[in-house]
Parts: sequence; C-alpha cells; structure tokens
Amino acid sequence: MQPFKQLTGIAAPLDLMNVDTDMIIPKQYLKTIQRTGLGKALFDEMRHNEDGTEKPDFVLNQEPYRHASILIAGENFGCGSSREHAPWALLDFGIRCVIAPSFADIFYNNCFKNGILPLQLPEETVRRLMAKCDRGHNAQWSVDLERQAVVDPDGEEIPFEIDGFRKHCLMNGLDDIGLTLQKGDKIAAYEQGRQANKPWLTPAAAE
Repeated sequence: MQPFKQLTGIAAPLDLMNVDTDMIIPKQYLKTIQRTGLGKALFDEMRHNEDGTEKPDFVLNQEPYRHASILIAGENFGCGSSREHAPWALLDFGIRCVIAPSFADIFYNNCFKNGILPLQLPEETVRRLMAKCDRGHNAQWSVDLERQAVVDPDGEEIPFEIDGFRKHCLMNGLDDIGLTLQKGDKIAAYEQGRQANKPWLTPAAAE
C-alpha cells in the first residue's frame, strides 16, 4: 500500500449527501478482483451517458476537477453495501483523500485499508471548504497527515483528529497484510517450534 504522508493537489466539490457505494462504483463492475482499472468507472452513471460519452455537467468531467486528488462531499458518504471496490475506484481515479461531515462505517474502514484518508470535519467547515473549490488550477490544497492539518488555497489551516494506529498505518503504507508481515519472524519461529514439538500436526510431504 502506498504510504500517505502529505498530499498536495486539486480538490473537487461533490455537493451531494448520502453518496452510496453503488453510485461510487456500480454493481456491474464488481466481477473483478483487480484493484486497478476501476477509475474509469468511478461514478459511472453520473459521469457517463449510456453510449459512454461524458456528461459535461458532472464535476469530475470538468477542468480542473478531472485531475482532483481530494474530494469534498456531503454527509454519510460511502453508505450502502460494503463493497471494497468503492475505495479501489476512488484510488485508481487519483483520489487519495475524501473530506465529509460523516462517513458510513464500513466504507470509512475500507479507506484506511487501501491508502485513502477519510477526513470527518464539521458540516459548517466542509461547506466553507467546498465553496473554495472554484479557484481553478491555481487552487492548491494540502493535507498533512503528520501535522494533522488541511491547508486550503487561502492558507487557512484546519486541524483534524485521527486515530493514532490508523495514522501510523497510513503513514507507513501498512494494510492488513503488511501488518501481518511485520510479525514474519515471530510467525516463522512459531511454525518451526510447532514442527519440532508436535510433528504430527505438520502435513506429510506429498509423495
């Protein structure tokens, strides 16, 4: 998993509440188990017409937001089914941080496991930040995870809270597998000890 320490980029406003995971990545794209290639299907029904052409009024089809790495949205973002393809699609598109007043629990947890930082800020703060997203390519935003602060295009710093363990995992690029592999020496020692002390538990080698 790619570490997340500091992110600088464009923020796109998605002024919608209750954006569910089917809106983020429709069900017909759930057949794949690959984490790449889903960015083109992100918000598919909102971004594209039936013939595949872009809908020009959708924010991520507009400049400069089609290059956004930060998404600012309404409350209860990521509700609906628990599909992990939703953060996969956001990440493949280039979104590394989602800012909203609230998130669905499973989506929130899945973000951390896939290298996306979901930031929960007060609704009035989110509304204020959303209003600042219309500055064009020159509007650079910064999300500093180490200092736990969002810096908007005006230079205003907005502090945020985050669980210490989740912060550690994001900054070091540790998903569940990465955390397990950190204990590789202890796992190997346990397996060697079990084989020596209880050989009958070790599967016989294939003849």
